[in-house]
This record gives sequence, structure tokens and C-alpha cells, in this order.
Amino acid sequence: MTIHLICVGTLKEAYWREAAAEYGKRLGKYCALTTDEIGEAKVPENPSSAEENAAKDTEGKALLRRVKQGSYVIALDPRGAAPNSEAFAERLAALPHAGHSRVTFLIGGPLGLSESVFARADLRLSLSPMTFPHRMARVVLLEQLYRAFKILRNEAYHK
Repeated sequence: MTIHLICVGTLKEAYWREAAAEYGKRLGKYCALTTDEIGEAKVPENPSSAEENAAKDTEGKALLRRVKQGSYVIALDPRGAAPNSEAFAERLAALPHAGHSRVTFLIGGPLGLSESVFARADLRLSLSPMTFPHRMARVVLLEQLYRAFKILRNEAYHK
């Protein structure tokens, strides 16, 4: 399976980069993982709704340009499905059997994702009913992917 993360924003702080790198290394045993980062659209200090929507649209177009044809697209969305770790693992395991060997996760920036991204998504996934900063969401997603592969192989998970 190939997993492609496309994220708005970069991991500026060393601790996020180190955590993402660690889970990326661990995931290498189970899948091919790639990550693309796109820049956050610039918005004024106190943006209007129209300015926020325009920024999300700009980011959304950049995200969608990076999605490879034939990818199963999962958009992170606080209003999306919120499976537990076991159900997430089962859903992930079912994708190759349904002809989806490439899975793309789209992670928005501070403003979230555009409606065009949600329209393209095959699944909207919530990591929690709580809201996380997008940098933390990336690390949580990587951890959950790692956990899913461990669950699917009945391997112990200690970290």
C-alpha cells in the first residue's frame, strides 16, 4: 500500500518534525509513505468569511493538484466519521481489496479544508471530536496509521 499525506503548512517546530519522522520510519516496514507540504494561503489579521473561504479555496486547489489519479482520498474533517483504532485499521485493510492501493490523506491548515476538497474526498475522517492544531493532527494521523498496521498484523504496540 502507498500512503500519501498532502498537508497545508510545514512542521516548523523540531518536536513535530521528529515525531513525524519517527512514525514515518516505523511505517516504512508496512507501507510506502510520502508527504507533500503546500504553503498556507495568506490572510489578513482578522479575515472576513469571504477572505477565509478564498484562502481555503486557494489551498484546496493546491492540495487537489497533488492528488495522484486513482487515489482513494481521505480528507481530515472534524465532522467526519470517527472510528476507533480497530475500525480504522479494518477500513484501511479493506481498501486494497476494493482496488485502492494508493491512499491519499488531505490535511488542511488552520482554516480547514475547502468544499472542493470535501467534494473530491472518498471519505471524511475525524481523528477526534476535539479540535487539534493541524501540525498535531498530522502526527496523530501518522501514529494511528502505525497503530492500524500493528493491529492488522496482530503485533504488540508498546509506544
